Amino acid sequence: MTPYKRYWLTLSILLIASALNAAVPSPKGTRPNIVIIYGDDMGYGDLAIQNPDSKIPTPYLDQLAREGMRFTDGHSSSGVCTPSRYALLTGRHHWRKFHGFAGSFAKPFFDDEELTLPEMLKEKGYTTACIGKWHLGFDWQAIMKPGKNTPKNRENPPASDFDWSLKVPGGPTTHGFDYYFGDGTPNFPPYGWMENDKMVVAPTISYVPVPKPLEGSAECRPGPGVEGWRLDEVMPKLTEKAVEWIGLQKEADKPFFLYFPWTSPHAPIVPAKEFIGKSQAGPFGDYVVQSDWSAGQVLQALKDNGFEDNTVVIFTTDNGAEKYMMARLSTYNHNSSGSFRGMKREIYEGGHHVPFIVKWPGVTKPGSVTDAITSQVDIMATIARAIGYDLPAGQGEDGFDMMPVLKGEKPFVRNTLVMNTKPRQYGIRQGEWLLLLDPIESFDGKKDSDEYRAATGFTRIEEKQALFNLKDDIGQRKNLIGQYPEKAQQLEKLLKQVQETGYPRM
Repeated sequence: MTPYKRYWLTLSILLIASALNAAVPSPKGTRPNIVIIYGDDMGYGDLAIQNPDSKIPTPYLDQLAREGMRFTDGHSSSGVCTPSRYALLTGRHHWRKFHGFAGSFAKPFFDDEELTLPEMLKEKGYTTACIGKWHLGFDWQAIMKPGKNTPKNRENPPASDFDWSLKVPGGPTTHGFDYYFGDGTPNFPPYGWMENDKMVVAPTISYVPVPKPLEGSAECRPGPGVEGWRLDEVMPKLTEKAVEWIGLQKEADKPFFLYFPWTSPHAPIVPAKEFIGKSQAGPFGDYVVQSDWSAGQVLQALKDNGFEDNTVVIFTTDNGAEKYMMARLSTYNHNSSGSFRGMKREIYEGGHHVPFIVKWPGVTKPGSVTDAITSQVDIMATIARAIGYDLPAGQGEDGFDMMPVLKGEKPFVRNTLVMNTKPRQYGIRQGEWLLLLDPIESFDGKKDSDEYRAATGFTRIEEKQALFNLKDDIGQRKNLIGQYPEKAQQLEKLLKQVQETGYPRM
């Protein structure tokens, strides 16, 4: 056979193989691994690459952004933690079901019939793990001793009320995760490690926070804990376990999903010794530096184990920064909300407009930046489409497939977005227009509020509705409700439509 004929024969074989690969499901090992790193109380302005005035270095997350796509208009479902986590893992807004958050010894927030992201991935052959903060409830009552399961005892039960040798149902391993390791919620009891569905060491004491936080309050609710438990050892241990788990997947013949929800930089603000003084924004800034380091360790583990080129990495956060950011602004001139108005718990942009980075090898162009509107409820729909999973009716119903944006094929897919934290406070976004219902600020403490407004130039909005054009006024400083009442009425009608029948699809 001549070289010429051999060339065409080889090319024909390659073309046939390519066609066959496109026509049949991908073989094992070719589906992308997925890692979601989820920050806690980290504002848009805490990520250095998107805040030119930042006093906090975040080199690892900045590098992730340079290697992937950064969304400048990404949102969590809520301005507080539990609702955002629920929305991320179900692809449906929390407000379709609840508004509050999981308190001490809270019951599970998931129903058995709700499809979760890890359950979906398990159906497609993925190994799944959650390492870190859960904050979506466990069925703690199932391990309370006979006669101890009373309303009074549930508020602040002593360690002796529980049989810690029993499995605790209702947590991550009940809802799609093969493996769980974490402390539940860092500032809620029980204070100790849980692996899968059991406490590693039985709590025996009424926990007193150690060490004292370097900024703000410990915010630790009273309850049982493990003797010797230290708050500043939580994030280092979680990072170690995440890296270890990634390494264990090297010999596996399955794709994996790692959900790594940090306990930081949420209070208690307890950076490890080696990170103290590493920022110019005080202890919180140092804690963000430590968090960034944690992301770097996970990213390095993906490289070291040969997963980097076949792993989707998503970084985002559950809500904006906590109220301590007001004092941080006046003391260190660092604004955790960047140019946005508001902070955690609020309906303003600072409450839910969060960092959002996606690195998808072979899909996202390195260093790309998009102003497409997106929400964390879109993650499930996007992954479902990518792995060939058809979401059943009524599951993940609020999500949009963002793949055309990730590929750079379309400037936007989603044009409408609802935001909410408190039962009466809703925001409805359509393009550049945003209507807020009952938007009165909820700044904590009059003195801090006055200082914060003086530092930022914000004036208090007293109207029951506020209308903004975010293209011209991303800082939400000028309420246009008096100038464009028809636009407000149109948006309010759209909000009711989304609440009752779902998002309009283009």
